[in-house]
Amino acid sequence: MVSKHKNRWLRRWLVVIVFWAVPVAIVAVNEIREEMAYNAVDLDRALTTWNFTDAQRAAGAPARCHGKPGDAQAAGCPADVLAANAPRQQDARNEYSVRRSTLMAYLWHAFVGYWVVPAAALFLLGMLIGMVRRALRRAPPVKSPANHG
Repeated sequence: MVSKHKNRWLRRWLVVIVFWAVPVAIVAVNEIREEMAYNAVDLDRALTTWNFTDAQRAAGAPARCHGKPGDAQAAGCPADVLAANAPRQQDARNEYSVRRSTLMAYLWHAFVGYWVVPAAALFLLGMLIGMVRRALRRAPPVKSPANHG
């Protein structure tokens, strides 16, 4: 009879943590999608925005410098404009990389806090309850031949 129900709590624990992984994954995927979409738009805006001096404006650089740096260079954007905007654009790429790694670190901590820790806590609670139940279980009465006399 005992072997029929052996490790039943372990199977229940596995079912609970697998089903608990679903909402955690949904929240994580939505967070990644929304945050990375915002970051991509911000990066695109930084890469397609050009700063010009008065002399560059007078020379007609704004007409040839549009889009991302590669597109601007292909369209004939002067090298001095490309060089003047390159540090700001590289800073934008670096900022995008920092935001991405920060998001991944945040999501890792959220995964540990919202899935690993509850799973471990439920596992330990199940073990504790199992040990208490085992300790409180009465031994079956032993029938001795002396009692039947």
